Amino acid sequence: MNKFMLGRKAGMTQIFDENGETIPVTVIDCGPLTVVQNKSQETDGYQAVKVGYEAFKKGNKPEKGQFAKAGVEPMRFLREFRDTDHFEIGQSINVADMFEVGNSVDVVGISKGKGYQGSVRRFGTARGPMAHGSKYHRHAGSNGTSATPSRVRKGNKLPGHLGQDRVTVQNLRIVKVDGERNILVVKGAVPGARGGLLEITTSVKSAQ
Repeated sequence: MNKFMLGRKAGMTQIFDENGETIPVTVIDCGPLTVVQNKSQETDGYQAVKVGYEAFKKGNKPEKGQFAKAGVEPMRFLREFRDTDHFEIGQSINVADMFEVGNSVDVVGISKGKGYQGSVRRFGTARGPMAHGSKYHRHAGSNGTSATPSRVRKGNKLPGHLGQDRVTVQNLRIVKVDGERNILVVKGAVPGARGGLLEITTSVKSAQ
């Protein structure tokens, strides 16, 4: 079964192992999740479970309709997770029900937005000489390709918006699970700012 969880990034800190070594960790405030719908191969063409996270009073009519059909309170976030076990509608899923210490997980989040940035910061391109006589410092450089093909090629490293992308960090090891406080602690950093929504799933590159 693919394990899953939703949570918000609480921040980073450090802990010490039995040898006194420092381990940088991220604390994630997880769940609990509420099962809204089960999707099956026969009716939907694929097997998945739809879960809701965080109670939410507002919402449009279609959103409220599926919550009313499931007999649960409206939720702020809805997510589907494929190839999972069958759950009861309205069932509450705790972080301790899914993960344990030593599991490897993939964490998906939205990276921090950096706004409009130049090519040097955005792509790490080399800059020109910084002397007074130089006319080229941090510009993007040549864009064209002469008469052939007489246009700017796709994928050219130009200035633009940096960050605010969906980012996945793979193979993070779980170092602590607190089911009473719904806290998950993973080794390393995860995408996004504090308070950002995170999707945690079983690592695709690990057997655990």
